[in-house]
Amino acid sequence: MANTVSSLKRMRITERRTEINRQRKTRLRHSIRAFRRLVADKKLEEARKLLPQTFSMVDRAAKWGIIKKNTAARYKSRMSHRLAKIAA
Repeated sequence: MANTVSSLKRMRITERRTEINRQRKTRLRHSIRAFRRLVADKKLEEARKLLPQTFSMVDRAAKWGIIKKNTAARYKSRMSHRLAKIAA
């Protein structure tokens, strides 16, 4: 257990940030999952509408440090590829 005032404050801040990051990561996963479901169901128009929103969520997650930059790029690449595959 922390003893000093500054370490107690850091613990409080860490708890708050952890909860915020957990919510953001969950929101990211739900967004990606929704897109993948549309692609799996071959709902092309709905998937095209959802793609920019999902990309935005992935980019913000990378900016916040929830996922790494290369992971974000990989997610976006795979989503684009899946969409192109059903569009063809």
